[in-house]
Amino acid sequence: MKYIYRLVYIVMPAAIAMAFLYAPPAEGLGESSRLLYFHVPLAWVSVLAFSISGVLSVLFLFTGNGERRELVHAAHNSAAIGLLFTVLATFSGSVWSKLSWGAYWNWDPRQTSIIVLMLVYIAYFSLESALRENPSRQRIVSAYLVFAMVTVPFFVFVVPRIFPSLHPDPVINADRQVHLESAMKISLMTAIAAFTLLYGYILNLANRVSAINEQKKGDLR
Repeated sequence: MKYIYRLVYIVMPAAIAMAFLYAPPAEGLGESSRLLYFHVPLAWVSVLAFSISGVLSVLFLFTGNGERRELVHAAHNSAAIGLLFTVLATFSGSVWSKLSWGAYWNWDPRQTSIIVLMLVYIAYFSLESALRENPSRQRIVSAYLVFAMVTVPFFVFVVPRIFPSLHPDPVINADRQVHLESAMKISLMTAIAAFTLLYGYILNLANRVSAINEQKKGDLR
């Protein structure tokens, strides 16, 4: 299973080429619409990574010994990747904001909610560090990740739709559909697949590093 993530070496270059050479610019957005093929996949992976970290934390809390420590490390790594991709999604969204609205930041509901979501996960890493010597640390931080996972749909999907937003939903997914030309839709799906594979590849590497570090700690005891 882990070798499937190596397809990222093929799919990612294809996604980049399609974003710049195959997909036409969106009507009304021009060349700046090419950010769509990076911003949307980054946001998607953020949600995916945070969700997986929460699910792994649930498994940790409700399973016996055995692979508990491995689940904690995997949840931590997935949350870290999610936070990184959230920062990148925010950065790419700010560039889009500048090109479309004339300012990098205007406290649009989506921009505001994503900042709050980042703070939720930054708090997780702060909590994990503060409880380094606490024997219940793993259970506490796992419970926090479950709580954080529950907030993700609220900040990503609910809050931005409660208040008026400049975010181009009417162009991209009005009526809960993706209104894009076939070439644009194929390019977007390819980009989402590429970034999903990238997430899996990075997570696999991070988990292997965590396993090696855990083994070293065991050898030193």
